[in-house]
Amino acid sequence: MSRRRTTSQNPVIPTTSGAPAHPAPPDGAANPAATAPAGSPADAPAPAAARNGRPRRSDVAPATDAASRAAPSPHTGEDPPTDAELEGLVRRLLELLGEDPARAGLVATPRRVARALRWLTRGYSRTAQDAIGGALFEERHEAMILVKDIELYSLCEHHMLPFYGRAHVAYVPDGRIVGLSKIARVVDVFARRLQVQERLTDQIADALARVLRPRGVAVVIEAHHLCMMMRGVEKQNSKTITSAVRGVFADCPMRRDEFLRLAMRGE
Repeated sequence: MSRRRTTSQNPVIPTTSGAPAHPAPPDGAANPAATAPAGSPADAPAPAAARNGRPRRSDVAPATDAASRAAPSPHTGEDPPTDAELEGLVRRLLELLGEDPARAGLVATPRRVARALRWLTRGYSRTAQDAIGGALFEERHEAMILVKDIELYSLCEHHMLPFYGRAHVAYVPDGRIVGLSKIARVVDVFARRLQVQERLTDQIADALARVLRPRGVAVVIEAHHLCMMMRGVEKQNSKTITSAVRGVFADCPMRRDEFLRLAMRGE
C-alpha cells in the first residue's frame, strides 16, 4: 500500500465584513487558553513532576497544526451564528429553483440553511491541536493503539452533498499517549469541512503525526457518497475506502498488516 501526502489548506469562511467567522483576539489581548477556568483538562498547566509513579501530563508542547489553523473557537454545543448574506443567497437560490421564499413552509428556510451550513463546516475554525488540548500523557507503551468505527459525516466539495461512514485510526506511541476521545475529535475537525475523502484521510493522518509525534499513524476511511447514490450513476451499494499510513506503518509490512487486519475485521 503506497503512502499518500496531502498539504492542502482550507480557508476560513468569511463573514459579510470580510473578517474571519471567528476572529482571533487583537494584539495584546489575553490568550483564551491562558485565561481558561482552573481545572480545565485541555488547558491546565502540566505538573512539575510525576507523583506516586502515575503518568504526568506531557510538558512538551505539541507542534501547532499550522496547515489547518483558522481562528480557534471552542465548540460549545450551541448553534453557530447565522450570516445575513448567506441567508440572502439561500433565499435567492430558492427563487432560482422556482420556489416562493415567502410561502409559509419556506419563510424560515434561509435562516435554517445558513445555521446548518455553519454547523456542518465548523471544522474550519478548529485545529487538531484545539481538539487534543492538553490530553497528552507520558506513558511507555510500544504496541499499536487502534480506535475503530468512528462515525463521520462530511460534505463533498464537488456537489455539497453529504458523505458518511467510519474512520479507523491507529498510532504507535513514542513515549506519550493521547486521550482516546481526542482521536474522534480530530476526525471531526477535518470532516466538518467541504472535503474529498482522499484529502480527509491524509489530513487526519498528518495532523496526528504532527501533534502526537508518534512512531507511526495509520488511517482508513470507509464512506458512502450521496453524490453518486442519489444523483449521477445512482449506485446505492457503492462504498469508497481510502487509507493513509505514516512512519512505521509505511515502513514495516507487519505493522501495516496488523492494522488492516484489525481495522477491517468483520467486513
